[in-house]
Amino acid sequence: MGRKKKPAALKKLEGNPGKKPILVEPQTSGEMPEPPSHLDEYAIEEWERVAEGLNLMGVLDTIDMATFAAYCGAYSRWHHAEDELVKISEEGSPRDALVIKTIQGNWIQQPLIGISNVAARDMVKFASEFGLTPAARAKLGVDPKKKTKSKFSGLIGINGGKKE
Repeated sequence: MGRKKKPAALKKLEGNPGKKPILVEPQTSGEMPEPPSHLDEYAIEEWERVAEGLNLMGVLDTIDMATFAAYCGAYSRWHHAEDELVKISEEGSPRDALVIKTIQGNWIQQPLIGISNVAARDMVKFASEFGLTPAARAKLGVDPKKKTKSKFSGLIGINGGKKE
């Protein structure tokens, strides 16, 4: 089966080290997708934290809304499961957050741990599609803290919205 193909926008950010021709993909509209109404508060919080940066990089467009919503939904499930595990640990013993006793008297893993693990795995899978993991950023050479200059900076005595 081979590696998954990278979107052209990610290849351009990476700098095309293999020097292979980058196939032209349909251009993004540049429109910022709105979060779907079914997302809960944690998912919308994550959407608002990440979406604008992805849109500016040309990686997120309205057509990607469902995949990005799936990432945000996985983030929310992970967050809710972790919140519940903390509550259980605070109300009982730390062991209660790890294992539970069945009716038959057997000890099993706390189901919330399984929910958290699956949601975290899904979150990382979706995140890698958008270049959101440390490995993906390292490959792209993207520094999320670095501010990008406006395409108009330096023109007519304007530098990033401030007069020189």
